[in-house]
Parts: sequence; structure tokens; C-alpha cells
Amino acid sequence: MSRFLSNATNRIDAKGRVSVPAGFRSVLSERGIQELYCLQDFVYPAISVGGPELLDRYERQIASVDPFSPEANRMSLLVHGGGVFMRLDAEGRLMVTDFIRDFTGISSDVTFVGRSDHFQLWQPKAFHEAQSAAREGRASFRPL
Repeated sequence: MSRFLSNATNRIDAKGRVSVPAGFRSVLSERGIQELYCLQDFVYPAISVGGPELLDRYERQIASVDPFSPEANRMSLLVHGGGVFMRLDAEGRLMVTDFIRDFTGISSDVTFVGRSDHFQLWQPKAFHEAQSAAREGRASFRPL
């Protein structure tokens, strides 16, 4: 099964586009994903990017609770109000929009981070800081 793994940092061009790493484009192609669902992460200053199944997963979670509950309302606000659809251009580039820049602090470079079934867009320094913090917290992690 193909997964989004590793990380890579690419520069944003003068027109505001960034090349998606070849390995990530390959996974998108293998999975037949053409339309990307982009969502503001719930914890980190990052944008999660995946195919329609990523949105479906969140909508199943919303559907599992009372649709009139505060929890469903909050989840919908995050999932629907914090998400957009995008497409790669013919050269495999993604437009780095204000939606992405404002939430992440990305300016000139984007770090692409594999997250198994989706990937994320990070401001490079923020990614390295979050990854370092995760490593520090790993001391209490015990594999099964």
C-alpha cells in the first residue's frame, strides 16, 4: 500500500506555487486522487492535504454524534469551515494561497510532511520545532 512518508522542503516560486515532492505526487497518482481536500490541522499550525477520503473520514466522525449537539457543531466548524478543495497544476505544483499562509505562517518555503494517508504543509521552522518536541515526548512512548 502506498503511503505518504518522510519530509521535504521546497521553495515557493514567484507566482506563489510550490512543487509537491515527486514521492507524494506518486502516491496521489497511485490512489487516483485529483482533487485535494485541504484542512487546517486541529493541533498544529499545518494544513493537512488528502483526497476525498480524508473529508469522508471526518464527516463519518461528525455523523456519529447527534447532528444538533455542540460537539457536531464544533467539528463541522473545523472540518467544513477550515477546509478547501484544491488541485495540482499540470506540473505538480500547488498554489500557496492566503488560506495556507495565514494559518501556517509559511512565507518562502514549504515543508511537506508525510502522515501515512495524507500529508501536511508546514512552515519549516515550525515543523522542526514540533518534530523535536515529539522526540522529547517519545521517552514515555512504549511500543506494543
